[in-house]
Amino acid sequence: MRIHFLSALVVIIAGLLTGLSYTEWLIITVIIALVIGAEMINTAIESVVDLASPELHPLAKQAKDVAAGAVLVFAIASVIIGLLIFLPKWA
Repeated sequence: MRIHFLSALVVIIAGLLTGLSYTEWLIITVIIALVIGAEMINTAIESVVDLASPELHPLAKQAKDVAAGAVLVFAIASVIIGLLIFLPKWA
């Protein structure tokens, strides 16, 4: 979660320095919210799985892995969207 907040701060600073349009800020804001929200859901799933299955179980591991994978998908998509927004302005 700290990494996502730090990344969001870097993107916000870069956006301020780059002079993003209103639409670009809307997209950046939604993407930041989605990644942080996905991380919160991942944490909730991991907590519930730990509560329901404190011992190691293959299904518990699968649930945690899939939730973490979803966060990774959001994070990768956010990087791609960020590059699509920022690179043309920096080139």
